[in-house]
Amino acid sequence: MAGQITGQMSAGGSAPQGGDFFLCDIFDAIPKNDLASMEHPLFSLGTRPDRRILNYEHNGAEITVVPSVKGLATIHDKDILIFCISQLMAAVNAGRQVSRTLHLTAHDLLVATNRETSGDAYRRLREAFERLAGTRITTNIVTGGQEVTSGFGLIESWEIVRKARGGRMVNVVVTLSEWIYRAVLSKSVLTLSRDYFRLRKPLERRIYELARKHCGRQDSWQISVETLLKKSGSASPRRVFRKMLRDMIAAQPLPDYALEERPGDIIRFSQKHEVVDPTQRPPVLSEEALEAARALIPGADVYALEAEWRAMWRRSGSPRLRKADAAFVGWVKKRLSD
Repeated sequence: MAGQITGQMSAGGSAPQGGDFFLCDIFDAIPKNDLASMEHPLFSLGTRPDRRILNYEHNGAEITVVPSVKGLATIHDKDILIFCISQLMAAVNAGRQVSRTLHLTAHDLLVATNRETSGDAYRRLREAFERLAGTRITTNIVTGGQEVTSGFGLIESWEIVRKARGGRMVNVVVTLSEWIYRAVLSKSVLTLSRDYFRLRKPLERRIYELARKHCGRQDSWQISVETLLKKSGSASPRRVFRKMLRDMIAAQPLPDYALEERPGDIIRFSQKHEVVDPTQRPPVLSEEALEAARALIPGADVYALEAEWRAMWRRSGSPRLRKADAAFVGWVKKRLSD
């Protein structure tokens, strides 16, 4: 198989949706990340092999992440998924046929994610593929309207299809998990700043993900240090985690968002360098409205629903809403009946 690109069959023996494979050939695709992994801690923030079994539960979402002998997939390994999701979403938006099996060029992936293209970078890339395929997840998180209750890998398989003379990978075939692929097909994704790939510290990346997911285009968002620690997936004690947050507050490394510490052990995120037009400001939903949505659709990712509803609100001309909570809950009920 080396030296050529051929159509691939999925692990179950059936052809992936949309055709045999998708060729990653879109230059400068806008970075996209799936909502579920932005909301919930699926990746290790460690820089050394992390072989812990992670258990997480929050607002009805339950996750168990089991490492392989290579350790848990890290948040830097996630660059591979972001690259694949970005390519697929660009194709979907252009009306092209897609598949969960992707053919990609290793060099393009490294460049797109702001990595070196040295021999050592290719070695680290191979190790990232191994961790992504080996890490197993069991969860009830909904993607694309379906609840997954069985274990799966972040990628189903990967294979080097062409090597350079020195053994360096050139072309790679990656088959994404059905879970990730459903997120793409349902457009349960958010755009990332291109500067995300310039963040080298794992915690900075994770905090940016949470800010992008929860603050989004709002003026601000705040969260307790305790809840932020839980949602980040950091293994650090709270006092150490708080110190790292204070270092981030001093350095302000995040694209788009500024951090500040508030009384009551609260961290506030706000937009950087942006003048918000009050007539275009997205409606803010209360926790009560989100809880009502959870009650209506048990197991659903309410933040994905919120993002979908806001997208609908923008498409309809950003109308002024007297009661945003009622409008959101009404939309969720209509969605159930459709």
